[in-house]
Amino acid sequence: MLTKFTYGMPTKVFYGPECVKSHTSDWVLGKKALIVTGRSSAKASGALDDVLDSIGVEYELFGKVENNPSLATVAEGGRLAREAGCDFVVAIGGGSPLDAAKVMAVLARNEKDPLELYSGGWENPALPVVAIPTTAGTGSEVTQYAVLTIDKDQTKRGLGGYDMFPQVALLDPKYTESLSPEITIDTAVDALSHLVEGYLSMRVNVIASGLALQGMRLWGKCIPALRNRGFDRTVRAELMIASTLGGMTIAQTGTTVVHAMGYPLTYFHGLPHGQANGLLFASYLKYVHQAAPQKVGEVMVALGLTSLLEFEQLMEDLFKDVRRELQINPADLPAWAQRAAATKNAANTIGNPGPRTVEEIYRQSLLG
Repeated sequence: MLTKFTYGMPTKVFYGPECVKSHTSDWVLGKKALIVTGRSSAKASGALDDVLDSIGVEYELFGKVENNPSLATVAEGGRLAREAGCDFVVAIGGGSPLDAAKVMAVLARNEKDPLELYSGGWENPALPVVAIPTTAGTGSEVTQYAVLTIDKDQTKRGLGGYDMFPQVALLDPKYTESLSPEITIDTAVDALSHLVEGYLSMRVNVIASGLALQGMRLWGKCIPALRNRGFDRTVRAELMIASTLGGMTIAQTGTTVVHAMGYPLTYFHGLPHGQANGLLFASYLKYVHQAAPQKVGEVMVALGLTSLLEFEQLMEDLFKDVRRELQINPADLPAWAQRAAATKNAANTIGNPGPRTVEEIYRQSLLG
């Protein structure tokens, strides 16, 4: 008998070539837009030009979002939206611009210090957001989450609210064609992390499981291209849909301890999110396999792999240069593990790993 669950995914998704140009009436949601981008990807991908050619209303352009966006950046963007009278937000880019734009949409209607959103929430609903991803990784175009860098805590931290779901997502795989092989792989493993962690989450339900399995099957078809670092349009399309399915999955399930463990690698060592998760992935799955071997086996089948050993070799093939160059001080690991084990992500993990277990996963993953 199925257990009770709730499912909500209010984002309207348009997928296909030129969907930005062909669905203007569906995504121009007001009279003046705040267009939020990173520093180069929106222009390089062609997405920004398509938006500017199609929007047909006034706009303010905020093109300052850095990787792993800061509190100061989202505060500046929110202030611009308020002062300029913007009534909707268009986010173009990878996870950083999309996440930052969601928080700016909240701050546009709630004049607060961004840090206060974590402790006190907000009163007024966020401005509607249109999300146009230019990577196939975060799935942020279909989640209610945003992750910001909190320097005072030396980490990244997630924020969420139902009104942070984008109202519209526009998926055109051509916007990922300007990505380097390295970024394509990094973001693809981020998408895989969402699919697998969602499927293995303590909060998973039958709908999220179906989304995750389909996403893993699509992702598995791309493994030869990921190994060979060659991506045609079919592969990029499959990776984009897999990424969106990953976002739809974690919107229901949340993520697990892998995400919490990856944050120090990003904050202190500058590793992109997908790389950080990829280095930890195999040891995490070995841990979960002890308690849920059938579930981990189902992940392997969906990916078209025969064993955990084959999965471990795949991650090694994709990130061997990263692992070789990474210099980790073993003395840092107990504090990292203590912090990761105290998160909601850890509580959402099969087996509910404590600090010692998390530290052991770190050691197996990073020290060999």
